[in-house]
Amino acid sequence: MGTAGRDAELAPSLFHRADSGAATERRAVCDLRLSGAALSERPRRIADLPQEIRPRERLLRHGAAALSSAELLAILLRTGFRDHGALEVATSLLGNHGTLDRLAAATPSELRRTTGIGEVKALHLLAAFELGRRLRALPPRTRPVVRRPADAATLVLDELRFCDTERCWVLLLNTRHEVLDRTELTRGGLASSPVHPRELFRAAVRGGAAAVILVHNHPSGDPTPSRADLALTARLCRAGRLMGIPVLDHLIIGDGRYVSLREHGGPFDPVPADPRGPRRGAGPREGPRGA
Repeated sequence: MGTAGRDAELAPSLFHRADSGAATERRAVCDLRLSGAALSERPRRIADLPQEIRPRERLLRHGAAALSSAELLAILLRTGFRDHGALEVATSLLGNHGTLDRLAAATPSELRRTTGIGEVKALHLLAAFELGRRLRALPPRTRPVVRRPADAATLVLDELRFCDTERCWVLLLNTRHEVLDRTELTRGGLASSPVHPRELFRAAVRGGAAAVILVHNHPSGDPTPSRADLALTARLCRAGRLMGIPVLDHLIIGDGRYVSLREHGGPFDPVPADPRGPRRGAGPREGPRGA
C-alpha cells in the first residue's frame, strides 16, 4: 500500500482522537464550572449549616470543651460579613495570627486587619481574652471548714438571728467538710417553714455536695427544738442515707444562740474523718453551746 493509502486510513483515526480530546476538554471545563457552582453554593452563614453542627447548638448540647477554638471565636463574633459567615471569619482570624496566645495578645488594630473584624468585634474579643487572663490570675479560693457545730453556727448566726420569718438554709460541704455553698430552701411565716427532702437533696446534687448541714431559725429567738424539728431531722437523715449524702447536723438559730441537734443526741451517723487530719493547734475545745 502506498503512502497516500496509509494516510487515508490514518486520517479518520486522527480526527477521532482529536474529537475525543476536545470532548474530554469540554467535559473537564463543564465539571469545573459545576464544581465551582457547587462551591459557590456551599453554606457560608452559620444559619445555613445543619442545626446539629452549628457552634451555639453544639455548645448547648455538648458543652464549651467540645468546641474548637474557631467555633468558640465564632460565637463571640456572632456574625460574619457579606457572604462569609462568622465561622469563616474566626478561622481566618486564627490563621492570620497563628496561635491562640498570639491572637489573645493582639491589639485592636491588628485584629481589624482580618476582613470582617471591625472595632466592635475587636473589642468583644479583647474583653473575652482579658476575662480569661483575670480568671487564670485569681488566687486559690479559701473555703470555710466546718469541724464542729460552732463553725457552722458562726457562718449563719449573724444573718438569721434577727429574721422575723422562719427561713431554712442548707450548707453544702465537700468531702473535706469545706463549705461549697449556702442555699435557701424555704422561707415561711412566723412559726414554720416546712422542708421536703427532695428540695434539700436536689440542691445538694446540683451543688456536688458530699454532705449537708441543715440550718433554720426560730423568729421567737428561742432555739429550743420542737417536735416538728426533731421529726424533720429524722426524716432527712433517713433520706440522706438512701441518697449517700449524709446530713451532718441540724442547727436551730435563735437570738444570739443556737442549738445543734447533733450535740443533743439527734439521729445522725458518725461524722467521717477529715482526710487531711486535724489542724495544727486544734484541740478538742468546744464552741459555744446553745441554750
